[in-house]
Amino acid sequence: QVQLAESGGGLVQAGGSLRLSCTTSRLTFSRSPMGWFRQSPEKEREFLAGIGWDGGSPYYSDSVKGRFTISRDNAKNTLYLQMNTLKPEDTALYVCAAGRPYQMYNDPRHYDFWGQGTQVTVSS
Repeated sequence: QVQLAESGGGLVQAGGSLRLSCTTSRLTFSRSPMGWFRQSPEKEREFLAGIGWDGGSPYYSDSVKGRFTISRDNAKNTLYLQMNTLKPEDTALYVCAAGRPYQMYNDPRHYDFWGQGTQVTVSS
């Protein structure tokens, strides 16, 4: 079965940066849409960013546009999320997700496989 594993979360001060990684296995990574979501007890799961199999024209939610950058390395079967200018409201569990090959990467409904998440905490 498909496995996704996030890493790179932690505690950071407001204004700081973190880089999340998501390694995958048993997934046709190079053909699959990949995305990042976040969830917290206070909010519904939020779709932050998505990237197609070829890496072109990523999708970003308004809440992270200009601060976060999604990227992928198909040779390493790894997804990344560079997070800059972090804010306390970015505190959440960040979850990596994958869709089936060639599905739309900018539609959260097309993500079928999920990691366990990595916690990001931003202090003020």
